[in-house]
Amino acid sequence: MSIFNIFSKDKKESLDKGLEKTKESFFSKLGRTVVGKSQVDEDVLDELEEVLISSDLGVSTTVKIIDRIEERVARDKYLGTTELDKILREEIAGLLSENNTKDLKDFSLPEDAKKPYVLLVVGVNGVGKTTTIGKLAAQYKKQGKKVILGAADTFRAAAVDQLKMWGDRIDVPVVSHGMNTDPASVAYDAVKQGVEEEADIVIIDTAGRLHTKVNLMNELSKIKRVIQKFVNEAPHEVLLVLDGSTGQNAMIQAREFTKATEVTALAITKLDGTAKGGVVIGISEEFKIPVKYIGVGEKVEDLQVFNKMEFVDSFFKRV
Repeated sequence: MSIFNIFSKDKKESLDKGLEKTKESFFSKLGRTVVGKSQVDEDVLDELEEVLISSDLGVSTTVKIIDRIEERVARDKYLGTTELDKILREEIAGLLSENNTKDLKDFSLPEDAKKPYVLLVVGVNGVGKTTTIGKLAAQYKKQGKKVILGAADTFRAAAVDQLKMWGDRIDVPVVSHGMNTDPASVAYDAVKQGVEEEADIVIIDTAGRLHTKVNLMNELSKIKRVIQKFVNEAPHEVLLVLDGSTGQNAMIQAREFTKATEVTALAITKLDGTAKGGVVIGISEEFKIPVKYIGVGEKVEDLQVFNKMEFVDSFFKRV
């Protein structure tokens, strides 16, 4: 069956299924917090704080949520534990809605995007970076966009080969010089080809390492310099891919990358195989960088555009 015949699967169903492990873990912990308690008091809030932190929402986000609930307890005087699901859902939704980053409606490029739109993808090895690029390319190809991929993660043979496999699978050209070649040279040729062939989007895979911030900054700066010879404002977007199954590790990686280079968007992968999906809420709230995509499965359509309220709805939908 063609890869493009499978996009009709219900997105919400896929999201609900992808978050099953997270929800099972969260509601199990939440249930233990309120057992034998009839109202939300100081003890319940202390235990709730532990639940949220252990569910990978992060300390900063957890403190804000607890503060909001404490205000409601003080205002409403009596809040029953039976309402805790609803209260949590409302306060998390409220917190995320105050984040000024806008959710995407679909995989379309920005309305004012010039050709070619250059997307630079960063992230450490093993987070699903190359797979995310392949899935993104498939989504754009499905829309009739002309896509070119650049295999500039040249320090790992598997990354180059994997990107070529995706290119073959979805019939998208891949610019590659092989392993141990200059990443900036690959990026240069990919953007050059994008300009010459009037491609809609050029997606460049970069080295998956973060040995030191200086190395990372130097390498990405060089890539930016060479591609700007063809497109002045390139890259139009720097997408950081994070592995949601690593929980707080993903949060740490986000901090390190955002210090080392300008990151304009995030993709959080592998949420279906973990109970750490709460990290999406923490990352979305803390970094104020748009979480554009989430991965909730292995299939192409399981890479979804991230919608904050849909995610919260699914998160609080009991298994």
